[in-house]
This record gives sequence, C-alpha cells and structure tokens, in this order.
Amino acid sequence: MKTDDLIKALDADARSKAMPLRSAWWLAAGAAVVAAAAVFMMTIGPRPDFMVAAHTIRFLSKFVFTVVLAISAFALIRALSTPGAATGRAMAAMIAAPLLVAVAVVLELFMVPQALWGTRMIGSNMMICMSFIPLIGIGPLAIFLWMLRYGAPTRPVLAGTVAGLLAGGLAATFYAAHCFDDSPLFVATWYTIAIAALALLGALGGRFFVRW
Repeated sequence: MKTDDLIKALDADARSKAMPLRSAWWLAAGAAVVAAAAVFMMTIGPRPDFMVAAHTIRFLSKFVFTVVLAISAFALIRALSTPGAATGRAMAAMIAAPLLVAVAVVLELFMVPQALWGTRMIGSNMMICMSFIPLIGIGPLAIFLWMLRYGAPTRPVLAGTVAGLLAGGLAATFYAAHCFDDSPLFVATWYTIAIAALALLGALGGRFFVRW
C-alpha cells in the first residue's frame, strides 16, 4: 500500500469513530483538567497568599507562560492526531511560550542586580517544582496518549512528545498557583526541566503505546 493510500485509510478510520475526533479531544482536555485539579488540590493546593500574589506581574506571568504552552500544544496535538492534517502553523506556534519566557528572563536580568541572579534562579522550591509538575501531569499525559490511540497519528513519537508538553503546560499552570518562586529565572530553569520530563515520558509513550 502506498503512503498516501495508507494516510487516507487512517484518516477514514479516525473519522469513523463513534465520537468525532474534534469532540473527543475537547472531552479529553476537560478530563485532563479535572484530573490535574484533583491531584493538585489533594496534595499541595494554592499558596496561602494567592489573592495577594495575584496582583503582582511576576506571579501572573507564570500563568501566561504555561497557558500559552498548553494552548499551542493542544492545537498541535489535535492536528498530529489527524492523518493528513496541516501542522505547520500549529508547529510554529509552539515557539510562543519559550519566546515569552526568554523575553521575561532578559527583562529580569536587567531589573535584578547580578548578585541576586543565582538566588532567583535556584529559588526555594526547586525540588517541589520538579516533583509536583510531573505528578500533577502524569494523569493528563495518560489521557492524551489514550486519545492519540483514538486518533491515528502518523508520527507517534512526535505526537507523544507534544502530549507530554501539553500535560506539562497544564500541570505547570496548576503548580504555578502554589509556587512561591515567581522569578522568570526560576520558571525558565525548573519548570522547563519538569515539563521536559513529561515530554520525554510522552515520547516513550508515543513510541511504545501509540504506534500503529
């Protein structure tokens, strides 16, 4: 069977599912949010001064980074799960979150004395960050990997990696409500490592669980 014929067959199979793939993805996203929220609230919960912190730019900027990552990853994974769907625009949008973080880091370096750069980067909760973002995100990752099997991705490893980034963005959004380290230097370092761990797990899941 030619590659084009195979893609058409996979696309037809994806379209023949009991629930349309588009609707199924939104349902999966809702389930992932509920799963992440449940783990978050049963473990660490929001920081005590959440309402006060919500009036500061550094605190709010964390949510901008993580939500942009989650939204862009969601758009890309939906495209990747549909054979033959265009992915170029969604792929390009993935640069948005890292770019925002990079800009924030540069601004932080200009605003904060050099003597404090290391302190801001290390923070006070790096181990909690690297533990709880994967913990909060593992349930959503499982949901997204299952959804990839419901679809028919032709690049399962890439799709699995994006599933990990999506789960990481979602988990980091919840974790940011607890995190006392609001510096972009901290976010760029430890949030990135924690999200990368989920992306790696997603890639492995795509390789061994999603492949067809």
